[in-house]
Amino acid sequence: MPKYLIKANYTLEGLKGVRAKGARSRADVVGNMVNGMGGTVESFYFAFGDADVYVVADLPDDESAAAVAFTVSAAGGATTSTVKLLTVEQADAALGLSVDYVPPGG
Repeated sequence: MPKYLIKANYTLEGLKGVRAKGARSRADVVGNMVNGMGGTVESFYFAFGDADVYVVADLPDDESAAAVAFTVSAAGGATTSTVKLLTVEQADAALGLSVDYVPPGG
């Protein structure tokens, strides 16, 4: 199953909700959402820096990951950025492919 890194940033309203209901409530909601899409949450972390939350999740496909991102962003409590992750084996397979490419100025 494909693995995704989902980075989320809370809006002011979203942060008010986290403060009111606690951090565990958000982890539970995200876990239930991902499970409902046929996936699993590998990890859920609050963080300092560029994102408020980092979630690593296995989801059935890109469409499921996009549905999660669209739904969360449309709800207005957070914005998301999703990164599809590759295993070492997938990266090695990609490195083994022949690509016909000419760099700029080449």
